[in-house]
This record gives sequence, C-alpha cells and structure tokens, in this order.
Amino acid sequence: MNPQLLALLTAMSWGIGGYFEKKGLHLGGLSPQMGITIRTAVALIILGAISFPQWKALPQAGTKAILMMVLGGGVVAGALGMLCFYAALKGAPLNRVMPIAFTSPLFGALMGILFGGEPLTWKTAIGALLTLVGIITLTI
Repeated sequence: MNPQLLALLTAMSWGIGGYFEKKGLHLGGLSPQMGITIRTAVALIILGAISFPQWKALPQAGTKAILMMVLGGGVVAGALGMLCFYAALKGAPLNRVMPIAFTSPLFGALMGILFGGEPLTWKTAIGALLTLVGIITLTI
C-alpha cells in the first residue's frame, strides 16, 4: 500500500481513536493509567495474533535492534508518551491536546537530521515551520 496513504490512515486512526479514548476516560471516570492499560492490553492481543507468523524472526534481529525497540517503542513512546498523552486528554479539550501531541513528526524529523544522517532541506525546514504555525494557530 502507498506509504502516504498509510500515513494518512495512521493520522485518521489516532485522531478518531483519541476522541473515543477521551470520551471513555471521562464517561468511566478512569485514570489516564487505566486508560493506557486498556488500550495496550487490547493492542497486545490484536498485534500478537497478527504478528504470530513473524515471531521466529526475533532471535535473528539481534540484541541491539530489540533494545532499540524496547527503549524507543516500549519505554519512551509506549509508556512515557502515552501516559503524558492520556493525562493531557483527561485534563484538556481534544482540540487543544491533539495538535500539540501530534507535533511528533517534527521531533522525528529532528532526530533523523541530528542522529540519523538525514539532510535538512529547505522543503523540510519550510514544512516544519508551517506545521508549527498551524499548531500555534489551532491552540491559541
């Protein structure tokens, strides 16, 4: 499938999902920690079943690759990021939280430029600036 279409479907899933997550937190009087636990448990079941045929690739991946996934996906994005996101959802309107929370591509691009050897182009710089201006406009 086209990577840009997949990225758009990602954005739609996260935006629509955020709406239902916020509603669930408030309707149930749930803590952000409980919300993220429910989300993660359901995702684990679904993703575990879908990825089952690929589990045999884990030993060949190597310790460094798995450590990067654990630290980046499990600790930083999965736990820290989601706990902050759910606390923000619980405490502020969706139209204030989502634009700020989803500045993540800016941080990803910055990491790629600073540590991944990716070039800083005019197109990237202008896109980042326009993104920031849009987010500021949405949240003030």
